[in-house]
Amino acid sequence: MSSTKQLVVAALQLPTLGMNATRLEFYLKQAHARDADVMLLGEYVLNHFFKEFATMATNMVKEQSRKHIELLKSLAEKYSIIFIAPIIQIKKDGYHKTIAKITAKSVSYYEQQILLPYSHWNEKKFFANEVAPLKEPMMFTLKGFRVLVMAGFELHFDYFWQTVTEKKIDLVLLPTASTFGSHNRWREIIKTKAFLHGCFILRANRLGEYSDDEVQWKFYGDTMLVSPEGEVEMMLEDKESMLIEVIDKSEVLEHRKRWAFEKELRSRT
Repeated sequence: MSSTKQLVVAALQLPTLGMNATRLEFYLKQAHARDADVMLLGEYVLNHFFKEFATMATNMVKEQSRKHIELLKSLAEKYSIIFIAPIIQIKKDGYHKTIAKITAKSVSYYEQQILLPYSHWNEKKFFANEVAPLKEPMMFTLKGFRVLVMAGFELHFDYFWQTVTEKKIDLVLLPTASTFGSHNRWREIIKTKAFLHGCFILRANRLGEYSDDEVQWKFYGDTMLVSPEGEVEMMLEDKESMLIEVIDKSEVLEHRKRWAFEKELRSRT
């Protein structure tokens, strides 16, 4: 048995929950039985997909977010678990796309900094998130692991990965809402980033469908845990389910020692 630190990570692969709490409780009991320390949810699971907001009252979205934060806080307390969950906040200037870290004692928010700007998927235009110089993403330490939270689209930008290297991050939590058959691209990027930056990556992708102007959006799952060696240690396919795995810090330390990417950079600064 390894003498280094271990962490039990969990990811839930779900469609939008609506106001249904019983499904969450069902999974939480299982996660608790396996001593899960942290649980990740995909994007647009606590809230509907943003394109559906056009037909929803703002107050309904606000109430949905409020109830889910309350629920997760009570579950965090009951089951001694930390939730990382994307959630929509409503402020005076409109909808804000954020990721909440929910513990038994506190709730903190990371506001997504770079949003999709494309004509068919324009979160940048829809949400009121500020366009500003980039700041460090959400980071915290848990049982000796340095953890960083990265919004799905932010995966594509080197700024966030430089932070992973500089802060010696052991685990990246990556909630996504990937669709349009992009399975292979996401798998390859995640595997490559895990290897190059010597960290575990836990990705939770949502399920469900949305039709828009004859275009079918199918969110395909593929929730996965990837090791610092760039290997997929566990992957869920396209059904509602939960991933629970134990990660070992020794794998991170061995990878850094063997490949010495950071050491080579440091010797040149």
